[in-house]
Amino acid sequence: MPLLRADSSVLLVVDLQERLMPAIAGAHAVLDNNVRLVRAATRLGIDVRATEQNPEGLGATVGEIGDLLPRPAEPKTTFAAEVDPGPGTVVVTGCEAHVCVLQTVLALRAGGRDVAVVADAVGSRTESNRERGLDRMRAHGVDVVTTEMVVFEWLHDSENPAFREVQKLIK
Repeated sequence: MPLLRADSSVLLVVDLQERLMPAIAGAHAVLDNNVRLVRAATRLGIDVRATEQNPEGLGATVGEIGDLLPRPAEPKTTFAAEVDPGPGTVVVTGCEAHVCVLQTVLALRAGGRDVAVVADAVGSRTESNRERGLDRMRAHGVDVVTTEMVVFEWLHDSENPAFREVQKLIK
């Protein structure tokens, strides 16, 4: 897969929910990186979509993310998000890496979509489950990237008018 481009990407945030996040290993870092990505995507005009798994049971998207979303998260009961993320490469974040993120990503790949999963912006209750989920995604042709990789690929050039503002999200 070539470099990610702001004009041909969509960010899909999967199930970062109130009752789930306290159980996620490294939840603070996962949430911080999602905040960075949602802010960068919004500033760069990239469409942002989000889902919530069984929101009656797991609650709404955590406030710090939910407040940044341009539209409400789409509720779901299936583990794979059955959401049309729009055209372009789907950049995926969220929880849990080995369940809802994995099944969403595999469904997108089965549909012929290019997918990049942001390793430092996905989580599971255990690090082992997160790593096995990422391994399986790689085996199915998914590009595994980091928050900084995504942001700087979206920026493309230090002459980008948003460069200084978006760069501050990383530093």
